Amino acid sequence: MNAPLMQALAEELVEREFAVFRFNFRGVGRSTGAHDFGEGEIDDVAAAVGAASQAYPTLPIRVAGWSFGAVTSLHWQARDKSHLPWVGIAPPVNNTRSLPLPPKAELAVAPRAIIIGDRDQFTTVGDTRKYAAAIDANLTILKGSDHFFYFREEKVAGIVAADLSEPT
Repeated sequence: MNAPLMQALAEELVEREFAVFRFNFRGVGRSTGAHDFGEGEIDDVAAAVGAASQAYPTLPIRVAGWSFGAVTSLHWQARDKSHLPWVGIAPPVNNTRSLPLPPKAELAVAPRAIIIGDRDQFTTVGDTRKYAAAIDANLTILKGSDHFFYFREEKVAGIVAADLSEPT
């Protein structure tokens, strides 16, 4: 939540007049609970979306996540059949250290986008391109960027904000 990329994203979204609801997954930072390797964290996403919906009942809800957050939030979309717009920043596609990403058949129709650096340490552009096409997600590839998008945080934030601003 406090990584430079997440801070830049929150700042960009607030600047564009989004209401932003950030959270740490269970067991991270000062949050309670223990890490559940992606399973229980799907409930964390559901709780966060529910809390945001309650806090901002008149505003449209959108979901974005980075790395583990991208995977977990996409699994939440699959489980809850969510139609909310989603942006995944560097989801680790075909990475054995992460939950496998859900297939298109498990996902409700929704606007989706994926952002990946061409030097990502945890997945390949080819695998990400193939997955994005399979789930009908827009794909943005940032040349010279790795998984953490160092020194490109504002660029990523601008792309996410633009994707989330698209009409649904």
